[in-house]
Amino acid sequence: MSFLAIDIGNTRLKWALFARTQPGEAPLAQGAVFLETIDVLAESDWRTLQAPTAMLGSNVAGDAVRRRVEEQLELWDIEPRWTVPSAQAAGVVNGYDHPTRLGADRWAALAGARWHVLQRAKALGAPPQPALVVMVGTAVTVDSLDASGRFIGGLILPGFGLMLRALEQGTAGLRVPTGEVVDFPTNTSDALMSGGAHALAGAIERIHERLVRRCGGIEPLRLMTGGAAVKMAPITDLPFETVDTLIFDGLLALEADRGR
Repeated sequence: MSFLAIDIGNTRLKWALFARTQPGEAPLAQGAVFLETIDVLAESDWRTLQAPTAMLGSNVAGDAVRRRVEEQLELWDIEPRWTVPSAQAAGVVNGYDHPTRLGADRWAALAGARWHVLQRAKALGAPPQPALVVMVGTAVTVDSLDASGRFIGGLILPGFGLMLRALEQGTAGLRVPTGEVVDFPTNTSDALMSGGAHALAGAIERIHERLVRRCGGIEPLRLMTGGAAVKMAPITDLPFETVDTLIFDGLLALEADRGR
């Protein structure tokens, strides 16, 4: 069999084809396109792919985008299936007040994080640890898993671009080139970029502190993913492991759990 995983964000669609539903598996093929160009996937990126026998996708871009992707999936004889957060799956217990309202990308990332936690525990011969899961994209999410795999809550914040656009639209004279992140900015460009970056880093570090306290002093596994993770990771005072494939790992874990 082969399995197609699709991650539709607010800006891009990422996909990967796997030989089996095993998290951590290297993809047979993968790619990413901007949402504006998904209508030619069947004629371009997917045209020469080995036909998948199953697929599972995460979509936060809305029903219209999902339907456009499903039209491209007609290239193959497979049933489109999309992640819907549930009360429990892939070792994660969903503590959201309304479990199905959790974002599909967050749910998949949490499933992927739990798999990483269990793999780490197995390798070390130690009990599973909590996890702090940060996704940095159009929006930034900071989600927490306790050591048992229960999702205990998380933050949603505007990403770099949204913060800068909000300042540009809400104030006069702030339409300036993108700056650098520094401790003590001495020009407006750096002040804008540094303000957004330190705001995000502060939120991440604050939640980390509270998660450690809640979990009895146990340090969590810190995972970061998303298109801007490379930019964000060096800014925080916490060491993070950057995992570009975290949502794919989660989709694989959810699919494997469904087949059990």
